[in-house]
Amino acid sequence: MSILPESVSGTPLQSLDEVEDFYEQRYPEPMTEEQKKPSVGTDPNKQVDEFRNYEADARPTVREFYRLNHAYQTYDFALAKRKEYLGLNRRQMSIWEAAEYLNQLVDDSDPDTDLSQLEHLLQTAEHLRADGRPRWMILTGFVHDLGKILCLWGEPQWAVVGDTFPTGCSYSQKIVFPRFFDANPDSHDARFQSKNGIYEEGCGLDAVNLSWGHDEYIYNVCKDYLPIEGLYMLRYHSFYPWHREAQYSHLLNDQDRKHLKDVQEFNPYDLYTKSHAKPDAKALRPYYEDLISEFFPAKVRW
Repeated sequence: MSILPESVSGTPLQSLDEVEDFYEQRYPEPMTEEQKKPSVGTDPNKQVDEFRNYEADARPTVREFYRLNHAYQTYDFALAKRKEYLGLNRRQMSIWEAAEYLNQLVDDSDPDTDLSQLEHLLQTAEHLRADGRPRWMILTGFVHDLGKILCLWGEPQWAVVGDTFPTGCSYSQKIVFPRFFDANPDSHDARFQSKNGIYEEGCGLDAVNLSWGHDEYIYNVCKDYLPIEGLYMLRYHSFYPWHREAQYSHLLNDQDRKHLKDVQEFNPYDLYTKSHAKPDAKALRPYYEDLISEFFPAKVRW
C-alpha cells in the first residue's frame, strides 16, 4: 500500500515562497513602541489578530496547499518519509553543490521575485553576517532551506514546505487552517485525540514525530556538523505552532525550553530578509566555501 496518495498535487503554488509570504502576513515583524501607539479612531482594546483575517486573505493556492498538507500529513506518512530519506543514500555532494542543485527550483512564473534559491539563501546568510552573528549561525542561515531539494526528488510541495506540527496527538487550533485536519485520517484515530496522544508528557521534541518536511531532512543532513543551537534552528524553523504560538509546551523537555530562544532569534532572518536586491553569488562564493569547509567535509551525504 502506497503511503503517498495518488492525484493529490492540487493547484501548485506559483513558487515555494508563497508559503513564506503567507508567514509574513500571519506573523508580521514586531512593532516598534511608536507603531504600537493607537492612531485616531483605532480601538485600543482590539487585538492584533483581529485586524486581518489571514486565512481569508490567503491566496487560493496557499489555502489549497494547506488543505492537502493537513489531509495527508499523517503519523504513518511522516514515519514512512523518515525511513525513506534519512538513510541519506540519495547522493553525495558538497554544501555549495547542493545550493546550486537547488537552483533548479527557480520558477519563472513567480510574479514577486526573480531571485534564485541560492540567492535567497545568501540573503539570509548575509543579513546574519552583517549583524555580526557567529560563523556557525551565518552558515545555518545559508543551509536552512537546502532540504527543499526534496521537491527535486518527486515530493509534492505539501510534503516539503509549510508549518510543521506534531502528529500522533491532538492538533492545536493555533495551527494555520485547523479546519482542514477534519480530512486527516488521524483525526478519527482514538489514539491521537488527547493532548499527549501517544507521547509521554515532557518527552522532548526529539521523541515527537513532527509532520514531514525540509526542516527534518536538512537537520539530519547537518546534525553531525553544526552546534546544537544551529540544529534547533534548522529542525524547528517551520514549527510555528511552538516558537510563535507557544503551543505544545507539555511535550517539551529542559533542552527544548533552553533552545526555544535560539529558534526565535533565527526566525526573523528566515522571514524578513527577502528583497529584490540580488547578492553577487560569484563574489560571495569564496567566503562561503571557506565557511563551509570550517564545519563540513568536502562531500556530504544527502
